[in-house]
Amino acid sequence: MTRLPSLSALRAFEVVGRTRSVRAAGEELAVSPTVISRHLQNLQSDIGIDLVEPHGRGLALTKSGEAFHAQLTRAFDLLRQAVHDARPIQRESLHIWCIPGIANRCLLPRLPELQRHLKTSEIILQPTLSRPDFTRAEADAEIVYIDELEEKSSVRAELLARPQVLAVASPSLRVRYPAITGPCDLLSLPLLHEESTQQWERYLRQMGLGEIPPLRGPRLWHAHLAIEAARLGQGVALANRLLVEDDLRAGRLVEVIASDVRLGGYYLIAPQGHWRDPAMKVLHTWLKSILREDGGTDASNASMLTNS
Repeated sequence: MTRLPSLSALRAFEVVGRTRSVRAAGEELAVSPTVISRHLQNLQSDIGIDLVEPHGRGLALTKSGEAFHAQLTRAFDLLRQAVHDARPIQRESLHIWCIPGIANRCLLPRLPELQRHLKTSEIILQPTLSRPDFTRAEADAEIVYIDELEEKSSVRAELLARPQVLAVASPSLRVRYPAITGPCDLLSLPLLHEESTQQWERYLRQMGLGEIPPLRGPRLWHAHLAIEAARLGQGVALANRLLVEDDLRAGRLVEVIASDVRLGGYYLIAPQGHWRDPAMKVLHTWLKSILREDGGTDASNASMLTNS
């Protein structure tokens, strides 16, 4: 009988093959990218074939890897179904995948309010940068910040907010650079990046800069880390107003230069059939009320929540 490789290694390869990213796989499985890479190396060594190969800044599956991944996906689907069938009926729940920044800054403080409106539904909030596979029932809904919406017939997406993007820094850093009057002056400041320099490049183009030199500065991957580094005086971060409104009001951050740039929007995405559920209707209305740029809940939204 053929000896099976490590289940952890198989699971890591299944997620890498689906996301095409070691980092995204680590996010989904709650382990470091180093652990994912080690699992891939051990799996390839164990079965004796190359499953992945470098492709640009990410990974691609080899021909053998594609065939193996297709069979492995079917196997994991059977396992998921077996576990689902074996479990006793549980309390009704609403499983939400959400990008970490908005989950921490906007949703978490108000979660008891949503629970009251949902009444019998149990909330499962999963902060992650990964996107759920709705065909596998990984989530009931997701809240994601994206630039362009990819239309799919199987899901419905509703825009929740398209907030203003601000260049923010600590008051002390702003004092050190008093002569910032236009967008070209931003290039002289220490810039803080998320995953790449792309966001800053797009922001500067919308601010009217034609040619942008190579940008430098630390890459912190997550918006909330870049914002925290800005609070600590380490540089200038780009952040949408929803994530920094409290810091601006409290004086922990200041806007470095006035602008009205919008680079993307927050969307609520769920399978088409889920939108008929009362819990989804409550979630949608609640999110629209709390993700207003002024952070308030107007009387009409409050009434809609009460009557849902």
